[in-house]
Amino acid sequence: MSRRNFLKLCSLAGLGFATPIGMSSLLRAKEPAADSAGYAGPFYVVFNASGGWDTTYLMDPKGVEGINRLYKEEDILTAGNHRFAPIAKHIEKGMSNEDFFAKYGSELRTLNGLDFSVNNHSPCARYMATGKLDSLAYPTFPALVAACFGAEAPLAFLTFGNYSATGNLVPMSRVPYLQSLNLLAKADSVEGNERAPYHDPFVSDRIERALEEQFQARVSEARLPRVERSQSMLYSAQVNSKALQRVVPFIPTEQSKERLGQQADIALASFKAGVCVSANLSIGQFDSHNNNPDQMKLIPEFLAGIDYVIRRAEELKIREKLVVIIQSEMGRTPTYNNGNGKDHWSIGSIMFLGTGIAGNHVIGATDEKQLLVPINPKTLDIDKERGVRVRPEHIHLALREFAGIQGHPFSKQFPLMVPDQEQLKGFWG
Repeated sequence: MSRRNFLKLCSLAGLGFATPIGMSSLLRAKEPAADSAGYAGPFYVVFNASGGWDTTYLMDPKGVEGINRLYKEEDILTAGNHRFAPIAKHIEKGMSNEDFFAKYGSELRTLNGLDFSVNNHSPCARYMATGKLDSLAYPTFPALVAACFGAEAPLAFLTFGNYSATGNLVPMSRVPYLQSLNLLAKADSVEGNERAPYHDPFVSDRIERALEEQFQARVSEARLPRVERSQSMLYSAQVNSKALQRVVPFIPTEQSKERLGQQADIALASFKAGVCVSANLSIGQFDSHNNNPDQMKLIPEFLAGIDYVIRRAEELKIREKLVVIIQSEMGRTPTYNNGNGKDHWSIGSIMFLGTGIAGNHVIGATDEKQLLVPINPKTLDIDKERGVRVRPEHIHLALREFAGIQGHPFSKQFPLMVPDQEQLKGFWG
C-alpha cells in the first residue's frame, strides 16, 4: 500500500524521481540502500537568467557610444581583476553588483565574449545548456553530470525551468514546492504525518525484505523490456522512498519569499541528504525589449539568489562541495530601440565559482562596440588575429573536463567535436 501511494503521490504532484532503466541498471539497483549516506558531492548548480541579461549592467560594463543610459565610462567600478557596472543607486532591493563582487570577486571566474552564434531564445537556450546547437538529443550539463555520478539517486537531476533535456540518461525531477518535497520524503506516512505511518516498522521491514527477494529472483528471468522497466520502477520506488526520508531534517520550516530562494531550499536540502547531484535553477523576464531598465529589478534579485544559495550551503556545511555556473542564453544589443529597450544579442558572458575554480580572474573581452574579441585557447590571452571565438561547446568541454566526466561513456555518447587546437587549456586556473 505504501509503495503504491508513493508512486501515486509522485504522479499527482508532478514530481519526478530516479528510476533505473534497463537490465544493467536493474543489477545496480541495490546500490542506493536505505542506510546509505547517498551521494556526497560535488554538487552542481546552474543559475539561468532566462530571457537574456544585459551584460553591460553586470560583469562587462560599457560606458561609451551610448551602450547604456545608467552610467558613464568613468563610473565603472573594479574589484580585484573584475570590472563591473555601478548599479547600487539604481536598485530598490536585492543585491547590488557592488556587494556581489566585493563578497565573491575573489572566488569568481568570468568569461566575457561568448559567441552564441544565433539570437533566438529556443536555440540559444538549448545551445547554452548542452553545448550543441544543432541537436535536440543532447543532455544539459547538469543532467549529464548527474547521470555520470549518481543516476540512481532519487532526485539526481532537479530542474526548476529553462531547457532541461536529459538525453534519456537520467530522469528529470521536478519538485515545485517545499511542501511537495516534504510529502515526497514522508511517502510512507499518511499525508506526510510521521505519527501516522502506513505500517508499523517491523511490518515495513518484512515488506522490504520480501520485495527485495522478489526483485532479485526476477532479475535473472528473461523479460520483455517493458516488463523489465516496470519492475525496475517498482523496486526503485521502494528503495528511493526510504532514501528520501533523509531529506526531512534539512527542509526549512518556512518557505523563502524569493523565487530563487524557494528553488534553492529544495535543491540544497536534497544535496545535503545525498539524494541529488545537480540542480537547474532559473528565473525569467530578462527579455527587456520594452524597457531595459527593468533589468535593475531582475539582476539584483538574481544576484541575491546566488548569495542565498552560497550562504545556505555554508550553513549546511556543503559549500566546499558546491560548483556554481551563472549564465543566460543571450545578451542585449549595444543600442536601444524606440521603447527604451534592448533586443537580442548573440554575444554574452558566463561566470563560475566553487571548489577547484580559481577566482579573481576574467577571460576574454568584448570591444567598445560590444563585439567579441577572440582569445588564444592555449594561453587564454586576447588574440585578435589568430584567436578562437569561444562558443558554448568550448565551455561545455571544459566543464566536462573539470567534472572529470570527459572520458565517461555517457559523454562519449554525446561528443562536442571541438578540434584539439581550439580546446581551452587551463581554463579553471
